[in-house]
Amino acid sequence: MERVVAHIHPPWRRAGAGRHARRGPDARGAGARRIGFVPFAIQDQAGYHERVVNRFRAFGIEVVRIGEGVEGARAVDAIEGIFVGGGNTWRLLDKLQRGALIAPIRARVRAGMPYLGSSAGTGVAAPTIMTTNDMPIVTPESVASLGLVPFQLNCHYQDPEGGSRHMGETRETRLREYHEENARPVVGLREGSWLEVDDGGGTRAGAATQAGAATERLPRVHLRGPHRARIFRRGAEPFEAAPDTVLDPLVL
Repeated sequence: MERVVAHIHPPWRRAGAGRHARRGPDARGAGARRIGFVPFAIQDQAGYHERVVNRFRAFGIEVVRIGEGVEGARAVDAIEGIFVGGGNTWRLLDKLQRGALIAPIRARVRAGMPYLGSSAGTGVAAPTIMTTNDMPIVTPESVASLGLVPFQLNCHYQDPEGGSRHMGETRETRLREYHEENARPVVGLREGSWLEVDDGGGTRAGAATQAGAATERLPRVHLRGPHRARIFRRGAEPFEAAPDTVLDPLVL
């Protein structure tokens, strides 16, 4: 079952995606007709919610705004799918943590509820937000996020420009710095790409229980869109993954 679709742009902006284009977000919602929207990543949450309601209405999808705190957690229990919008990743994670929404969202998605993320909403699908490009305008309790995929994400990945007079670090340099201190692989998603995740990736041994060794179901992650992704692994040179590649063998 398809359970996570992670974009680096709003899901309705796919006019130039060629053969990869879909008719709309309903094609990604696994039949969900009532979804929750998380607008925490930008300041004008009400305006953001209104825009999303209008966009999804065209596909016959009802959008419920997810609030912060207890009411938000109750809303998560009552929806058929969830859309986490873009903006500042630090602000988004901070509000998810303060509202105690990380665990409820993770549990629903792992149980099969479809998850749709855009930009920052994609970034928080990783185990941490350590590889975001965003300015840390707030300080979350920790950098730990939803962990819906087993690798780090760098959204809006940009390649170095030949002849550029920019004297700062490139995106690749920053991600190499990340691997000086951390081991988890990173997938750099270029503009126009997205990930589709289902639960068909096999199993691995998990924590032991009284009944014996537990088995953990692994996600299977597909790269979608017209562009390649840049894969970073600690101790190895970065390499490219082609569209429609199953990323699991490259990053696990």
